[in-house]
Amino acid sequence: MNMTENTEQFECFSAFFSLALQPLAITLDESKQKLFFQFYMDLIEKNKHMNLTAIVEMKEVIVKHFVDSLSVVQAIPDIQFEAYRILDLGTGAGFPGIPLAIAWPQLKLTLVDCLNKRIHFIEEECRKLGLHNIIALHARAEDLAGKQEHREQYDLILSRAVSNLSTLSEYCLPFIHNGGTFIPYKSGKVEEEIQKAGNALGLLGAGEISTLYFRLPVTGDERCLLSIKKVRKTPRRFPRKAGTPSANPLQ
Repeated sequence: MNMTENTEQFECFSAFFSLALQPLAITLDESKQKLFFQFYMDLIEKNKHMNLTAIVEMKEVIVKHFVDSLSVVQAIPDIQFEAYRILDLGTGAGFPGIPLAIAWPQLKLTLVDCLNKRIHFIEEECRKLGLHNIIALHARAEDLAGKQEHREQYDLILSRAVSNLSTLSEYCLPFIHNGGTFIPYKSGKVEEEIQKAGNALGLLGAGEISTLYFRLPVTGDERCLLSIKKVRKTPRRFPRKAGTPSANPLQ
């Protein structure tokens, strides 16, 4: 791609991204937009050789990856200003962590995934984009939660993983300090899932739960941000050994 084509594509990218961010009342300056554009270009190029995402069309990446990642601002408005310590568990290709790091560089993010090739991609991308507020770790939640430097040390835990709420909570809640918040990104209605996970959430130290429904711009896809407050320490026996939370979710 020559410079003229690149410039034209960035202008198209920037115009659509700015429009898609309007419902969130987020404005990104040109330097941040260029970082997002570079991330998009690198993601698509890397995806030719590594299965990072099934979403590759520019407008869909913007809406379903970038805007969706930043939508957490609706549940935590001061994420734009506070230096929260955040864990992104099961980050995959870096979502929501990398978009958050670009948009709000005061955040301190730890991105965790169990596949090393994804972590290598994230580390390479952070160097390329100059993102100094990200630590990327190749680890399983079951192992990382046993380490003193990570257990109950985070203000926010975010996850776009597709696991059921009981399983996901067992992986995530041990990392949050009392008063912190676990925010899983969900699709569609979640009331039944919350009800089924009620006992597990209480056992893991969760308190108040709130839901925030919204629709993604352009596509109209329904999303839900759950906000789960941590009010008690999680018993040391959680999370259970590898594979158990998925195979035998807490009831």
